[in-house]
Amino acid sequence: MALEQQLNDTLTKAMKEKDAPTADVVRMIKSKIGERRTAKGFTGTIDDALVLDVIGAYRKQLQKALVEFEKVGERGAAHAAQLRFELAFCERYLPKGMDETALRALVRERLDTLKIADAKQVGRLIGDVMKTHKGQVDAAEVKRVAEEMLKG
Repeated sequence: MALEQQLNDTLTKAMKEKDAPTADVVRMIKSKIGERRTAKGFTGTIDDALVLDVIGAYRKQLQKALVEFEKVGERGAAHAAQLRFELAFCERYLPKGMDETALRALVRERLDTLKIADAKQVGRLIGDVMKTHKGQVDAAEVKRVAEEMLKG
C-alpha cells in the first residue's frame, strides 16, 4: 500500500476513534505533501520516496522545535510532549538510520575512495554519501564523523 494511502487510512481511523493527536500529525504531514504537490516547478508524482522525504523534513523541524521547548522548561513541557509524540509517529514511517559503527565504516570507506585528506573537502564527501544513503544518515552526523577522522 502506498504511504499516502496509509496516511489517509490512519487519518480516517484516528478521526473515528477521536484520536486528536494522531489526526493532527497526519493532517500536518498531508498539508506538507500538498505544499510539495503545488510547489512551483513540481511536475512529478507523489510517490513513496517523496512522502518519506516530506516526513523526514518534518521530523527535522520537530527535532529543532523540541530543543527550543525543552530549553523553556516547565512552560514548554506540554508542547514538548506533543512534539515527542509527533516525532515518534514520524519514526514509524521512516527507515531506520545507521548506527554509529556503520556510519564510521561508511565515512572511512568513502574518504579512502574519494582520496580526501583535507577537512576543506568534507562537503564533497557529504554530497557523495547523501546521494547513496539519503534517509539513512544525517548530513550533520556525516560531517561530524568525517571531521573527527580527518583530525586524528
